[in-house]
Amino acid sequence: MNIRSPLRQKKETDAEEKPHIGLLLAGTALASGVVGILIARNFFETDKKIQHSIHTHYAAGDPPFCRTMSHLLGPPLLEGNTVETLENGRQIFPAMLAAIASAQRSITFENFVLTEGYVWHEFAHALAERAQAGVKVHFLQDAMGCDCLDGAEMDLLKRVGVEVEIFRYLKFTRFNQRTHRKILVIDGRVGFIGGVGISDDWDGDADLPCRWRDTHYRLEGPTVSQLQQAFMDNWLETRAVVLHGDDYFPHLSSVGDTTCQVFKSSSSDGGENSRLMVLMSIASARKTIRIGNAYFIPDHLTIQTLVEACQRGVTVEITVPGPLIDEPLARLVGRALWGPLLKAGARIYEYGPALYHCKYMVVDSCWTSVGSTNLDNRSLRLNAEANLNVHDTRFATYHEELFAKDRVVSKEITLEAWKRRPMREKALGLIGSVLRTQM
Repeated sequence: MNIRSPLRQKKETDAEEKPHIGLLLAGTALASGVVGILIARNFFETDKKIQHSIHTHYAAGDPPFCRTMSHLLGPPLLEGNTVETLENGRQIFPAMLAAIASAQRSITFENFVLTEGYVWHEFAHALAERAQAGVKVHFLQDAMGCDCLDGAEMDLLKRVGVEVEIFRYLKFTRFNQRTHRKILVIDGRVGFIGGVGISDDWDGDADLPCRWRDTHYRLEGPTVSQLQQAFMDNWLETRAVVLHGDDYFPHLSSVGDTTCQVFKSSSSDGGENSRLMVLMSIASARKTIRIGNAYFIPDHLTIQTLVEACQRGVTVEITVPGPLIDEPLARLVGRALWGPLLKAGARIYEYGPALYHCKYMVVDSCWTSVGSTNLDNRSLRLNAEANLNVHDTRFATYHEELFAKDRVVSKEITLEAWKRRPMREKALGLIGSVLRTQM
């Protein structure tokens, strides 16, 4: 008979459990490490960024400015283009759908917001019809911006041969970095860029509080090749297939007299192109700066650069969303930053009739930047963005007229009114500023 003492039995049990405990501890450490990497990779900035003020001895209308922007941002400013400004879904969607219907060789389409509804139905069937006609159709959709990745329209596109890719889908190490670009290129000859989403929320003429006020742009001329290259940037990351030749990069002759460039920015290239463009443009202003932006949450250096512009006599005016906004916390965090700007003499207006989604900046009535970039950290540091810079007085003047038209239906926020913000708003703005890097 083998009788074990209670003490010996406990020691044997402990010895048997130790390997299991060790494995549990190792697994916990591994999981903690993975979580730590995910948090660090997605929520903390690791790249260096511009930290010092930029001062220029030239203005935005001077040749040194154009040469500098050509070389610093990469793609050069090119002559011989035409750019048409489209306002709200009433003008934007018909123009884009007509261009898709005209495609003979290729369509490349990169998009952020995509929601189920009438507008997406129209676009999906237009793309499918061209694919069935033999046109090469490539569609790149951001995972975070879409609510119908498994919907009927997406299935239709795949069935008829459209090459569909979902950007950063299930890539947990980089899920916080999205493509915010809105790019459509037809046959490599006609391009669209701007802020519109493929959603019923953009339909109509911003005539309802639930609709977006927005601008989009139709581009022809040599600069379309730069827009196509911006699409190829993320297409190569997802599909890893090179699209090339005349179907995508045909010879582009001069079709107008507008000088412009398309540049891209993303976290993979340090994320500083968009921010550099904003800072250089503000620093080169000598007369006026007019900004219309959907999410105006500038960092300290951008605020300082705007304040310095005010101090040298530049008129600074900014239009942002009012209480009608899809991200109320972002509005409160942005409003909390207005003090130095208002004290320096900048004038800030909150748009009233509808949701406000415009993204443009006009400097000295000659330099305009439009596209997908918001003046917040998410656009300037995290997202993949694309903007069209236009060096043209007519284009700039048109946008100053747009700004004036929107200003009529906006409410100016004075320094005194800003100081009288409710205590709850001030507290939420301060608390929300902790999440500022994600806005």
